[in-house]
Amino acid sequence: MRFDAPERLYFCFDYISHNAYLAWHSLKPLLREHGLTLEPVPVLFAAMLSHYKQVGPAELPAKSRWMLWNVLRKAHHMGVPIAAPHSHPFNPLLPLRLSCAVEGAARVQLVDRLFRATWAESRAVSDPVTMQALLAETGDEALFAQAQAEPVKQRLRQYTDAALAAGAFGVPTMLVRGELFWGYDDLAHLKLFLEGRDPLPADRSGYADWIKVQPSAERAR
Repeated sequence: MRFDAPERLYFCFDYISHNAYLAWHSLKPLLREHGLTLEPVPVLFAAMLSHYKQVGPAELPAKSRWMLWNVLRKAHHMGVPIAAPHSHPFNPLLPLRLSCAVEGAARVQLVDRLFRATWAESRAVSDPVTMQALLAETGDEALFAQAQAEPVKQRLRQYTDAALAAGAFGVPTMLVRGELFWGYDDLAHLKLFLEGRDPLPADRSGYADWIKVQPSAERAR
């Protein structure tokens, strides 16, 4: 997969991320304002953590507690419905594969529904029975079988590998017109970039001293 269509904003996400849920809602006005098409890209956050030999924020008790209050503050400020998830962290493979089984507007609609089920309805999206019931509600029952097919599973792996190759290291990652923005809190910088008010120039050669900085110490791993 390539992330080079100038009229598209590529949104790399995993349902496990509450910040991805909040960013998903915040992006819509920006897309309309700048005439961009949203391209949701399901990726496996756990694979990114493994690639970079990291642990997730939910695995660090102090950070997990801080993120809880941080996310709730942001959701209340935005007026976005949010509820405690059924469990966290959870296995997101099933909803991610379901999202890979459709494309275009159908994927956008399904992602919207699955985010809502996860973060506003406290539904166990990793549970096959729960997901079959949810798909029945939307008339998409056939997707459940499609999501088990090897080509769909491979598509999720390909999306994740492509995101890593593009420089993504977490979720949500937004890729647009050659620039990468990470996390809900980077949306303000994404907005400036789209408005042509990015404080950084497209030519970064003037920052060569920053780019060539190397570590003088590293932690043992």
